[in-house]
Amino acid sequence: MVDSNTVKGAIKETVGKGKEAVGRATGNHKLEAEGKVEQVEGKTQKTVGKATEAVKSAARH
Repeated sequence: MVDSNTVKGAIKETVGKGKEAVGRATGNHKLEAEGKVEQVEGKTQKTVGKATEAVKSAARH
């Protein structure tokens, strides 16, 4: 079963990539930076989710 943090993190990372791209295309450095931060947050959240999944899986076996 997929942990909700894995899914939410992936979504946040994707949104961050979009913000970064739009910021870069429009010259909006603030939006570009926000996108980069959101990507890091998303990757971190995904990592937490995957770790949680691994622990739950190990506990079941």
